[in-house]
Amino acid sequence: MISRNTVWDNIDKVRGSGPVVHSITNYVVMNSTANALLSAGASPIMAHAKEELEELVILSGALVLNIGTLSPAWIESMRLGASIAAANYKPVVLDPVGAGASKLRTSTSLSLLEEGGISLVRGNASEIMALAGTGAATRGVDSCNDTSEAEKSAKTLAKKYRCIVAVSGCIDVVTDGDTVYHITGGSEYMPLVTGMGCIATAICGAHLAICEDRFAAAVSAMGCMAAAGGVAELASNGPGSFAVQFIDALHNVTENDINRLVEVRVV
Repeated sequence: MISRNTVWDNIDKVRGSGPVVHSITNYVVMNSTANALLSAGASPIMAHAKEELEELVILSGALVLNIGTLSPAWIESMRLGASIAAANYKPVVLDPVGAGASKLRTSTSLSLLEEGGISLVRGNASEIMALAGTGAATRGVDSCNDTSEAEKSAKTLAKKYRCIVAVSGCIDVVTDGDTVYHITGGSEYMPLVTGMGCIATAICGAHLAICEDRFAAAVSAMGCMAAAGGVAELASNGPGSFAVQFIDALHNVTENDINRLVEVRVV
């Protein structure tokens, strides 16, 4: 059974081992994502040139693919990186930013899934529903749907591509296609800060790098985000101060914070 103890154990392991997380990610979040990984105890690499991918993927504990600012060259690097990671038994996390908002975003995400090697997909409800073919509307990179609406789509996607799917929202949903966990916590400020979803994806990469049980790693990563969000809200006056406090909270969150602010349950 995955529990709040699992969340804390994996947070502690990340801090103790400092896993290298290689991100091919978007321009908007590179700095904030790197700072979040450092605060959580991981070591970030932000690189997308295909000429160095093999060396960097091999030395990393996990690879994160974030399609937020796509270009043909970056798509090629993502495909190559996922292939190298699969060949070297490295976990790969996909963030389908804005899937459903454009054909390019949706088709790129689906092609990466079809080619295999994706361990975990982390997105909002609208993105997950778009990839499962059940989404009715999107609004750029923001979700138009609640996680409860996306739960069935998440299970379908997980089964089809044999991966874990994590859906971020007021209640986070994590599934392997059969079992479903809900993680409750976080803050109402999280949707008001650019890149919080991208940070969640990067934290997933850090947890997958240190935990062989990828389902447990996904749950613990979302639990980490929920705990840090709760801690940060208590020290914040709005979205601006929350963004700063959240980075501090990733670094300082305790087992007691998790027990106070996070609920993890199988449904």
